[in-house]
Amino acid sequence: MADNKDFNRRGRMIALVIAGTGLFWIAATIIGQMLELNQRLRAFMDLAAGAGFIWAIWMIYGLWRDRREHED
Repeated sequence: MADNKDFNRRGRMIALVIAGTGLFWIAATIIGQMLELNQRLRAFMDLAAGAGFIWAIWMIYGLWRDRREHED
């Protein structure tokens, strides 16, 4: 049975994924503009960031489902 420490650890991991994805997206946008990368590569970086956010939402859903299953 999962305990609060496990739920807290997973919540912190989700927060890191969200923050890391946001930082990646900002950095990719700035670097793409500075290096004048083509629109196809910039769109790919946007899609990668979007995939990171979707993954985080999936992780949040799994955490929510596990918390409901193990609540007392």
